[in-house]
Amino acid sequence: MIMSIRNLIVATGLLLSTSSLALADEPNVEVMHYWTSGSEAAGLDVLKTLLEKEGVKWADSPVAGGTGMNMVQVLRARIASDTAPAAAQMHAQQVQAWAAEDVLADLSDVAQKDDWASVIAPELVPLITSNGKYVAVPVNVHRSNWLWYNKKVFDNAGLQPPTSWEEFNAVSDKLLAAGVTPLALGGQPWQELDLFESAVLGLGGPDFYRQAILQLDEKALQSDTMVKVFDQLRKMNKYVDSNYPGRDWNLATQMLIKGEAAMQIMGDWAKGELALANMQPNVDYGCVPAPGTKGSYVWLTDNFGFFVTKDPNKQAGQTAMASAILDKGFQEAFNLKKGSIPSRIDVSMDKFDFCGKAAYADRAEAQKSEKSLPSLAHNAAADATKTGVFLDVVSTFFETPSVTSKQAIDQLVAGLKSAQ
Repeated sequence: MIMSIRNLIVATGLLLSTSSLALADEPNVEVMHYWTSGSEAAGLDVLKTLLEKEGVKWADSPVAGGTGMNMVQVLRARIASDTAPAAAQMHAQQVQAWAAEDVLADLSDVAQKDDWASVIAPELVPLITSNGKYVAVPVNVHRSNWLWYNKKVFDNAGLQPPTSWEEFNAVSDKLLAAGVTPLALGGQPWQELDLFESAVLGLGGPDFYRQAILQLDEKALQSDTMVKVFDQLRKMNKYVDSNYPGRDWNLATQMLIKGEAAMQIMGDWAKGELALANMQPNVDYGCVPAPGTKGSYVWLTDNFGFFVTKDPNKQAGQTAMASAILDKGFQEAFNLKKGSIPSRIDVSMDKFDFCGKAAYADRAEAQKSEKSLPSLAHNAAADATKTGVFLDVVSTFFETPSVTSKQAIDQLVAGLKSAQ
């Protein structure tokens, strides 16, 4: 991994040196991101095309891998060498981390001009501002607590999508008996943490989620409910195929598309891959909240932050890109391809499919009932250090059958105390 990261840094540095010559003397942005799947790239191309129509040159700097941790390492090296890109994709807690290092450009002027305060979903604003300044712009809002299922597989087996974890286990056992892999999963820490946070919410409810995940309350972490969460996670070992270790999330979604697996618990970026495969909701696949989480909305948001530069051409490109991201037309076109919903609250949902409209309606309802919750697995609920403790403990537990639920909880509590 160390060698691969070094190679990424070298490769990205070479891209910078060659692209900077081509981008001189005109508005430009070098954009670092980790959107490399088919649907992700298609969504990003909408933004690239929009900017190029406005005369802004785009240099693409993709860094593949998971939830962007490979990219964070490359980005940190670029900042240390004073070669930061103009813009970089970042999750909510990453925005706050970079803002604390005082390396993000102040976007308050464009935010005031475009009236961001009245059009951005209100729960996002605290995470894209720092010391009263806007320091990032949200592209979208994803929901992580979705269960996707292949309708043909379910119909052939005479099954209904599970609404509780007890039903999930019963459905999975029937699928196993029919020779079908119940759950498509990639054995990467963030995907395993996705399962964990849905189990925490589904078995404990939103108040327990707040106590255990947002407040890190030791009583909640050591409760019988948390034992049940880890017990459920252990049961899920038998519901995935033996080739799951190291698999990327979009390859797991391909298993769902091909009917090789019946279900996937994954954020709505999976819908982007389903749409790319010309699958239709309620015809080829179904979407329901993850077991036990109906009424709650676990959210995350992709943002772009812009790094401080004295180059007027880069500054012009940054301003144009920040404004373009919140353009209504872009918000609609991008999120239709990405599978997410707009970060603006005033975009028409007429062109969105059943699952997109359901996500939009569920978010509104969850906001009213105080069941809108930030995702742990996707860097919205906790800082990187504390999220890292959860990632390590949950992944080790899932990959090591000899670890008991009680042992995992003890490790989690100890790790979080050390991270204080």
